[in-house]
Amino acid sequence: MAAMPVPAVRFAKVAGGRLAWQAWGDGDETIVAIPPAAQNIETAWEWHEIRAMLERFGSFAHYVHFDKRGTGASDRGDEVPGLDTRVDDLRAVMDDAGVAQAHLFAQSEGGPTALLFAATYPHRVKSLILHGTGACVVPSELAADPEVRRDQIEKRRKFADAWGTPDTSSIGLFAPSKVGDRAFIEWFVRYERTAASAQGVFDLMTQMLDMDVRDVVGEIEAPMLVLHRSDETAMPVEYAHELVGLARDATLVELDGADHFAFVGDIDTWMTEVERWVTGTVRERPVDEGPRSPKVTTLGRFAVEVGGVEVDAASWGSRRARVLLKRLVVAEGAPVTRDELFDLLWPDETDRTRLGARLSVQLSAVRKVLGGGVRADRDSVALDRDQVRVDLFDYLDAAAAGSDATVVEHYGEFLPEQRYDDWAAPMRERVRSIFTTAAHRRITAAIDADDTSEAIDLARRVLVADPTDELAHASLVDALQAAGDDAAARRARDEWRAAAPG
Repeated sequence: MAAMPVPAVRFAKVAGGRLAWQAWGDGDETIVAIPPAAQNIETAWEWHEIRAMLERFGSFAHYVHFDKRGTGASDRGDEVPGLDTRVDDLRAVMDDAGVAQAHLFAQSEGGPTALLFAATYPHRVKSLILHGTGACVVPSELAADPEVRRDQIEKRRKFADAWGTPDTSSIGLFAPSKVGDRAFIEWFVRYERTAASAQGVFDLMTQMLDMDVRDVVGEIEAPMLVLHRSDETAMPVEYAHELVGLARDATLVELDGADHFAFVGDIDTWMTEVERWVTGTVRERPVDEGPRSPKVTTLGRFAVEVGGVEVDAASWGSRRARVLLKRLVVAEGAPVTRDELFDLLWPDETDRTRLGARLSVQLSAVRKVLGGGVRADRDSVALDRDQVRVDLFDYLDAAAAGSDATVVEHYGEFLPEQRYDDWAAPMRERVRSIFTTAAHRRITAAIDADDTSEAIDLARRVLVADPTDELAHASLVDALQAAGDDAAARRARDEWRAAAPG
């Protein structure tokens, strides 16, 4: 029987580069595989055991896999993506491959990405299949310890220094049953060099210290099949036990063996479990109907509507998620540094090593509400203005276009519930200034047209926004006198005197 040809490599465009992906298999169910630390989807087919695993997947499912940024056949760059960017990249690959919903298959450090994606985009995940992984790589409470962190970084430096050389640590650590297999060792050393650079691997391995999504596991609706070899040491089986204990709906299958690499050792047993899971035991889940057109209201009150329905408070999970979105709105789509968000959301936290994982949880909550709408990299976070409609942005656009009627009609105090927060004050004052300037022009036009009712109404609205506005006080008195309401004009003059400074 002729060997299956290697599938064509395709590319999904993302900010800063392209992600390489392949797809094959005609099964009714789709599996999307999330890469471990570093791989190469093109050269992986050269090794017969990997090929056997991939062909087996394609025999019962439509299978998609990809290389993360900076690795394999994907574009190389100077920066290794953080966990939040990896969630974005997984979504980009699924979109490019035309996959609306899939079973996610994750190995090793791909587990936290799969879990965070499932918490963020529940309608796109039919189930999770997790092999040799957990909800964290190093528990955040350990990674926060300076001595533990230094030791872990030193181990990762030594690991990276041997990457792609005959002294590689990968085989002894991840595939101990292959330690004496010379053919595999020769091939794998070359494979490592096609997967990532030594510096890239060091950056990837170091970043794992901050990958902890245990806080979101309990929110995940999709069922999980958790597969773990009982004697492996790279990620001991206790990681699987912890994950299952946190999950709503998880099935644990402990496997014999000590190999961390899924393709090494007995693959028939666990692949049979996966085939049974994918083709026969997973309940149907609703598919996302498509773009949900989120709309954010900030003028007069804060609210988010998705598909015309207002999102209730419980859907946010926490107040911090709402504050995070508000701060991104203030930035008007410009990046906000993670350090600034740490200070905003956890002002009393002195140990910042644990805040990266906490911010990922809050970003997941915002993305879940909006159906995306947020761009994130290792240093900053930004609202995607192409995906989210915000009344503030429409308001500023109307002002720039000189539409005084729209500016006056749609004015409301910007984020009134954040009235005493310094980060919201400049935008609140900017919006108020835009309104009062436009309103004054409209008041003048109304008086010139003898429309005293309009002038009175607008002047009073300006004074609600700014009780010290001298011109509005004067305009109100003049308009009331022109309307023949002398008593109201006297009261307005008294209020003017009372509002005057000093």
